[in-house]
Amino acid sequence: MASTTQQPTALERATTAGPVRPTPATTRLSPVPPGAARISAGWWADRQAANGERAIPEGRRHLEEWGNLDNLRIAAGTAGGEVRGPVFADSDVYKWLEAAAWEHGRSPSEQLLADIREVSALVAAAQEEDGYLDSVVAERGSAVEPGPGDPTGSRERYSHLPWSHEHYCAGHLFQAAVAVTRATGERQLLDVAVRLADHLVETFGDGAGQVRDVDGHPVVEMALVELARETGDGRYLELARWFVEARGRGLVAAHGHGPTYFSDRVPVREATTVEGHAVRAVYLAAGAADVAVETGDGELLEALRTQFAHMLATKTYVTGGLGSRWDGEAFGDPHELPSDRAYAETCAAIGGVQWAWRMLLATGDAVYADALERMLFNGFAAGVSLSGEQYFYVNSLHVRSGAHADHERSPAGGRQTWFGCACCPPNVMRTLSSLDGYLATTDARGVQLHQYAPGRVEVDLPGGRVRLDVETRYPWAGTVRVRVEEAPSGTTLALRVPAWAEGASLRRDGHSEDVGPGTYAEARDVREGDLVELELPVRPRWTRPDPRVDDARGCVALERGPLVYAVEECDLPDGVLVDDLVVSEDELPTDAGTDEDLGGAVRVRVRGRRRAPGPEDAVEVLAVPYPTWANRGPGAMRVWLPTT
Repeated sequence: MASTTQQPTALERATTAGPVRPTPATTRLSPVPPGAARISAGWWADRQAANGERAIPEGRRHLEEWGNLDNLRIAAGTAGGEVRGPVFADSDVYKWLEAAAWEHGRSPSEQLLADIREVSALVAAAQEEDGYLDSVVAERGSAVEPGPGDPTGSRERYSHLPWSHEHYCAGHLFQAAVAVTRATGERQLLDVAVRLADHLVETFGDGAGQVRDVDGHPVVEMALVELARETGDGRYLELARWFVEARGRGLVAAHGHGPTYFSDRVPVREATTVEGHAVRAVYLAAGAADVAVETGDGELLEALRTQFAHMLATKTYVTGGLGSRWDGEAFGDPHELPSDRAYAETCAAIGGVQWAWRMLLATGDAVYADALERMLFNGFAAGVSLSGEQYFYVNSLHVRSGAHADHERSPAGGRQTWFGCACCPPNVMRTLSSLDGYLATTDARGVQLHQYAPGRVEVDLPGGRVRLDVETRYPWAGTVRVRVEEAPSGTTLALRVPAWAEGASLRRDGHSEDVGPGTYAEARDVREGDLVELELPVRPRWTRPDPRVDDARGCVALERGPLVYAVEECDLPDGVLVDDLVVSEDELPTDAGTDEDLGGAVRVRVRGRRRAPGPEDAVEVLAVPYPTWANRGPGAMRVWLPTT
């Protein structure tokens, strides 16, 4: 609508308003404190055990082997030589520190605590007097890989933010520092983070003498908000808001780069979808969601709802994977979701989880908990082996028979122990070690359970303490039993009913009622001794693609509960190639027992045949959960199965 009065732009509003003070966020739901929800057994507990016992210690060794820790020593002046690795090498140290901190909080370890202290001291020693901290930019040497838009390898601070990742590294440091403080009570790393954050506040913005620029890789936005929450310093929230509002206003283009890759073509509050580099896009959206709830910005939150909905409807794989193009690790156009060329970076699934979680807290809408579950169980979990020590960077939905791995990231080569660009492994580690926090939330009425795993929830509400014991074999079985061990009068217990769970029911005190999918089933006024049981119809089902997804047209996918299934060629009869397989939707899939070599996974049996007609070509097909594929070695696989 035209206006005769010149209104301030969103960027001007963000930078001319008074200081922002962290206040109780405008969210529908509140996260539970660290340690209040605990996973004790089952699918996720096995993953967490492998992560804590093997992956995190091994991650520390990789950081030594690949030079990340030496880079900090060189910057601190305690070692000589040239820095190595990608320009964002410091970020992998910080993600590892965050993982180690949450793991120590989950399962205290003196050795892990000693490692946290040692690496934190190394980070502190590398910090410069004015608070600046980036070992690679400060000590740029010939062994460092410059960004594709920064061929000179300039050593000047902030001289080429689209590729230098200086704010990106700072953001991961802030997140690690908050985690270490909350998990251990120690402040050494937090003091480092505060000094760096103060430096950023003084350096960036629209003030006199400040740098008006944004980092090419978002993450500092949500990290600054979390640091503001931890310290109470509203300047960090204000800077996060400035970074969010400044994007999409030509700052990246001023460096001579096309803006789409950097999610910088359209201002965040005006965008209607996600585009460009998938990880960058969802990290930015997660940070914008934090800013929206902390500042009460309903307009920004509504824009993010629109963007998430469009991503979910047109740019998300059935596995929850995000990012359809190897070129630029990017989102494609709507419904551009090729299976064999899917990129679906593990980090993108993690960023999607982070964004979905923030939207769930802000709105209380079950659609975000459903999306989070799909991304966690499939797009994320496939990125790490059952042993916890090998990783997929790229998560394809189809590997052809005889495929050749022409790149270290190619799924045809199987999972790898580490990567030259090692963003995914420590990202997986920190997600698994903090996973318990995604189980439950609270509001004024009671407790909500969003994700299901055996364990406990103990949380204080205004009226008193709530203690819940959860028994379930989810995702293999659909019964979720919640025993109320303590609850103040009037407490409501809400349990998510997934959108796929048609025919679910809720039982309490011998009474059973049907509950609708895609909602929350509520048990009101629960009391000590109550048993509330949610029954979810975990059974195999066919899923059809959107007909506009060309690559999957004429195909179906197998799902069972929250899990997407895949057919591996190693499970087919000798001589039968996965590429020659067709199935019939008329043949209902059935359970086919468990496989202890795949963590007790339930297999699914379907009838299929080779493409060549004839009764002799009938084939019995055993499908396995997509996140467990390639744990018996690399090989051919597909998710979308052609139909007869």
